[in-house]
Amino acid sequence: MSYLNITEVESAVTSLATAFPATSRLIDLPETSVEGRAGHALRIGAAPAGTRDCAVLIGGVHAREWGSCEILVHFAADLLEAYDAGTGLIYGGTSFTSDQVRRILDELEVVVLPLVNPDGRLYSQTVEPMWRKNRNPAQSGGDPDRIGVDINRNYDFLFDFRTAFDPDAAPRVSDDPGDLVYQGPRAFSEPETRNVRWLLDTYPRTRWLVDVHSYSEDMLTVWGDDENQSAAPAQNFLNPAFDHRRGVPGDAYAEYLPKSDADDAVVLAEQFCAALKGVRGRAYTPMSAFHLYPTCGTSDDYAYSRHRADEHKGKVLGFTIEWGDEPGGFHPSWPEMERIVLDVDAGLVQFCVTALD
Repeated sequence: MSYLNITEVESAVTSLATAFPATSRLIDLPETSVEGRAGHALRIGAAPAGTRDCAVLIGGVHAREWGSCEILVHFAADLLEAYDAGTGLIYGGTSFTSDQVRRILDELEVVVLPLVNPDGRLYSQTVEPMWRKNRNPAQSGGDPDRIGVDINRNYDFLFDFRTAFDPDAAPRVSDDPGDLVYQGPRAFSEPETRNVRWLLDTYPRTRWLVDVHSYSEDMLTVWGDDENQSAAPAQNFLNPAFDHRRGVPGDAYAEYLPKSDADDAVVLAEQFCAALKGVRGRAYTPMSAFHLYPTCGTSDDYAYSRHRADEHKGKVLGFTIEWGDEPGGFHPSWPEMERIVLDVDAGLVQFCVTALD
């Protein structure tokens, strides 16, 4: 076996929905990709739709991070097969009881979108392995090296980074189409990000979003624009008084995060890492995204910021997994990738178990 191509990812999601009709349903995404490809997510849960709190898990955002799709396909299959058989799950030294599996499907709604960026994955797997962005040529001026938007900089969170950040900050985002982290011409300019937004809107009881990426062996929590603090509510991304002051570590500005939300995020991230480590000893680090590097326009910050920007939106704790490490890079050997799948899936099952507590 090897990495799945885009047809195989779609086939896997469709096959699971067919094989487990009582506990899963295929979700047609509303928008096709730039190159016209339709995509699907998978709803998992035994209770009627919309009656339980929801976790949305997405992957395949950055084209070159091939294993994210496999992680989410196997996670969905593991839960559905174990629930159907009435068994638990074992991942190396980490195990879950049949009752824990049952509770996830009975008491949660889980939406899995393994492949956000099909055009980019196809291009990465067939032409340029290190391709990161989607394949939108609109801002390229005909230059093939300037095609594409970094989907994970295209969400509506501090999109105007030149205003939001301190001039001395160096956020990993760009308004130059030739850059790997090109944000696009405007927030949600890309159909791929609009599909993720649609999932959050369509499942208003979403309480958690997890975006699966690689690599650095981390479990990231919000925020990405600056360090967190819970003492000064006025220091927040909506307040223009702090424009041009964000993104520098150790200075006077830090992004407000209520202590209860900060504590909840830390517990979920730590439990994810503990379960993952139990599989074969890999030590992932739970930390805020800013401590990896400053960013904006990312899925996790957008998901959490929604309820602050619009009081009618529900609160969604956002997380980003960075699986794998330097020796394997974005394309570990397949035997190693199989081990990483077990690692991360154990962490994701524990994440769901912890969310229920």
